[in-house]
Amino acid sequence: MMLFTIFNNLNLTKTLFYLFLLPVSLFAQSNTSFFDTYMQGQKELYHFNGNVLVAKNGKIVYQKSFGYADYNSQKRLNENSIFDIGSITKEFTSVGILLLKDKGKISLDDTLRKFFQELPYTNITIAQLLTHTSGVPDGFEVIEKYFDHNKVASNQDLIRLLAKYHPPALFKPGENLMYSGTGFNLLASIIEKVSGQSYNAYLIENIFKPLGMKSTMVANFPRNTSNAPGLVKGSIFIDSIKTYVDANLVYPDWASYFTGINGEGMIITTTGDLLRWDQALKNHKLLSEQTQREMVTMHAEKKTVPAVKFGYGIRVESGELGDCVFHNGWYPGFKSMLIRYTGQNITVIVLSNNQSQSEFIADGLASIALHKNISMPYLHKEPELTTALDKYTGKYMMPLTRPPYMANFPVEIIVRDNHLYIHGPGVPDVPLKPESGAKLFYGDGTDQQIEFEKDSADNNNIFYTGYGVRREIKKMN
Repeated sequence: MMLFTIFNNLNLTKTLFYLFLLPVSLFAQSNTSFFDTYMQGQKELYHFNGNVLVAKNGKIVYQKSFGYADYNSQKRLNENSIFDIGSITKEFTSVGILLLKDKGKISLDDTLRKFFQELPYTNITIAQLLTHTSGVPDGFEVIEKYFDHNKVASNQDLIRLLAKYHPPALFKPGENLMYSGTGFNLLASIIEKVSGQSYNAYLIENIFKPLGMKSTMVANFPRNTSNAPGLVKGSIFIDSIKTYVDANLVYPDWASYFTGINGEGMIITTTGDLLRWDQALKNHKLLSEQTQREMVTMHAEKKTVPAVKFGYGIRVESGELGDCVFHNGWYPGFKSMLIRYTGQNITVIVLSNNQSQSEFIADGLASIALHKNISMPYLHKEPELTTALDKYTGKYMMPLTRPPYMANFPVEIIVRDNHLYIHGPGVPDVPLKPESGAKLFYGDGTDQQIEFEKDSADNNNIFYTGYGVRREIKKMN
């Protein structure tokens, strides 16, 4: 009870003082003070910059801004700030297609070549494009290789180059699942061909205006802030100079010749507008009830790591916190997460403009909203230890480091040059720093740690905690 007394009676500054001194785990109550304590810790200790929103039954229970809309001018974020949401755009493209299906203008069994006979890829259906099971090649590689980088490419340019150079399909349609942005570029092109409108005009007329999403738009470059005065700048931290820089300087291609291609990304919006969108999906305000149900039904599954399950343009999962539908997004300088736990009707939206770990933070906020035990952020210390580092080494099965943690994958804790590292498949080794004889924290500036606990039979129980959410891991023999 003492912890609850501390959190209920101290102001936030004092609370953070306690947090920075010691690890705190509590059975989180769904109220503003605990959301605030969690988010202030993420801001102060892990440099979260962005906007967050939590809703229950469509009603906002927490909404707040942290940090800057522009690091250079030090302009502050507010609830009307507009972010690039990256691949969350795929949900909008999916609904755009399904609206045409509801109107009888297309069938999900229609093939790609019905609309674009010049393309060499046969037997690919709209349904397979929606579920990432089409096998279409990476169109951005074709743009990178063959397109004039002094111009801005369009979807029509993408189709023209695919037809001209016909890179081979990645697999036969329906025989595998591989996440494909190009598939959604092609879906956007189908929308344009069938509707006779631009992708932008179609979404405005059929989605944005009907839902009152006044701060949402398709925003190809160059972006005109007079049309979106709340648009924020994406920034990336450069370790060598210890400062944030304009993300467009780090990824110049994404601010130039890639920026005219639609369907997989290029939508900008606010947390409030995304809540309107989320509730429209829940309440089938745009689609028929049957079609909406089909959108959030699992149609394709990849069981190997990273394991994923897709409906139509949206991920569907069942995990520790319950059934959920979600999509995350990336664009240079931005990371985003939109997730709804369907049984409890909890929606969490996290939009960052400095590439903070939005997926992790959404998981922490959802845990608080769902009254789950969570460890608050605190300041780690690295004392001098006499414990031999070899006691930690070995192979482990870890939860996926991206919510909702639906599968495990193998990692190894190794010693190199008298330092511990966690070694995973296809990713750089991450330093692990001992905080005590029983706890290691990640040395890459992320809120992750590994704990070793003895049970009554003197067996080691091992836990991974990512951004406050704790899960058991297993040591492999």
